[in-house]
Amino acid sequence: MDRPLAIFATSVLLGFVTWSIVSATYVWPRLRTQARVQALRPLLTLHSFRFIGLAFLVPGVVGPDLPAAFARPAAYGDLVASLLALSTLATLHTRLGVFVAWVFNVWGTADLLYAFYQGILGVGVQPGQWGATYFIPTVVVPLLLITHGLMFAVLMRPDATPQVGGPLYGP
Repeated sequence: MDRPLAIFATSVLLGFVTWSIVSATYVWPRLRTQARVQALRPLLTLHSFRFIGLAFLVPGVVGPDLPAAFARPAAYGDLVASLLALSTLATLHTRLGVFVAWVFNVWGTADLLYAFYQGILGVGVQPGQWGATYFIPTVVVPLLLITHGLMFAVLMRPDATPQVGGPLYGP
């Protein structure tokens, strides 16, 4: 493995380790005691920012040789995920909301896994091609994948009322 690729892989791995520690220590203990809707709100709010993936389409932000076969699906997949997260937030208080949350969570997870596949095995994005978006696969994607896992955990459990503490914000 060449040095830039090793540094990139180490950054991605440490992103997963660090966000796992943060989630296990601070996020999950709070979410697991909340009713489904309250637990999903902060996670969906975070994912509403997935429009940031549109940066893959901005010349000068990414390297000039970032493959379009990676950039376009990653950017537009993230935009769809952002819009689904916002739609889920808007419908969360209704019966439809939990269904839309499932749709969002499956789409969002598949989108990130596909981008990972494309970036590593598909078109093989090199570390220097990321340009200023280097932080997305090294910091943001690990956080998003971990929070998708938290959402699956919340969605699969029976809905319960909070046992300890209050919601992260608002009712």
